[in-house]
Amino acid sequence: MTPPIDLRPYLDELERFADGQMSESEQAAFELRMEQDEQLSAAYEAYERFTADLRWVAGHETLRHRLKGLDKRLDQRQDALARIQRRRRRTQIRWGVASGVLLVIVGLALWLWLRPHTLSPDEAWTRYYSPDPGLSEATTQRTGNLLLTEAMRQYHNGQYPEALQSMRRISEASLSPDSLYYYTGVVLLRQDDATAARTYLLRASRQPGSALAGKALYHLGMAQWRTGLLPQAEATLRTVADDAQNPYQAEARKVLQDEAVFPRD
Repeated sequence: MTPPIDLRPYLDELERFADGQMSESEQAAFELRMEQDEQLSAAYEAYERFTADLRWVAGHETLRHRLKGLDKRLDQRQDALARIQRRRRRTQIRWGVASGVLLVIVGLALWLWLRPHTLSPDEAWTRYYSPDPGLSEATTQRTGNLLLTEAMRQYHNGQYPEALQSMRRISEASLSPDSLYYYTGVVLLRQDDATAARTYLLRASRQPGSALAGKALYHLGMAQWRTGLLPQAEATLRTVADDAQNPYQAEARKVLQDEAVFPRD
């Protein structure tokens, strides 16, 4: 086995020659020496192999670093893609949850809006009862009945207890019985005393030849409904609804059409 050549005595010259740092004369002299000096020639060949090995190692190391860097960038890219996908999934989940909640809210709102609303007794009464407007002051003044004028003024002002007191002070001799019964009944009904109102309105509805009988019948039916006498109320209001001459025909038909008020069998 050939012993390794010691490059140290020639290293400086070999490096300058390999790097092209010699002048032309130095380079020519060095080449001539290599032709004549086997040790120098062998040292140069060893140096070339050594530098070639170094270049290979350096190139291999560079490639390794490049591949490592590429792997790192690929890993980073994969991590970034994974993060993006996770964010997208979270966003989709959030939108899905939000959409689901919105659909539930909209559905609930539609259900609440479209479902039949059961009116309370007071709501139903406010919706369907049409109070008598009362006599105008000019009409009461023509009668010359001061108590009736006062009662109607109080009635128009919503002073129902006072209006009732005034009506009760009117004597039957100064006002026709049908008018006295009728207006006392409607005042009681506005005062929400439907039980007492029924008595007066029943009397008014039975006055023979009275122009107020038909109107009294409507208010009687509503008073019966207000006090829970549904069969009697339905029968009374049906009579009003069938009478084309009754001014409350439309109002009677309206309340009779509500099955929540008068259920059908």
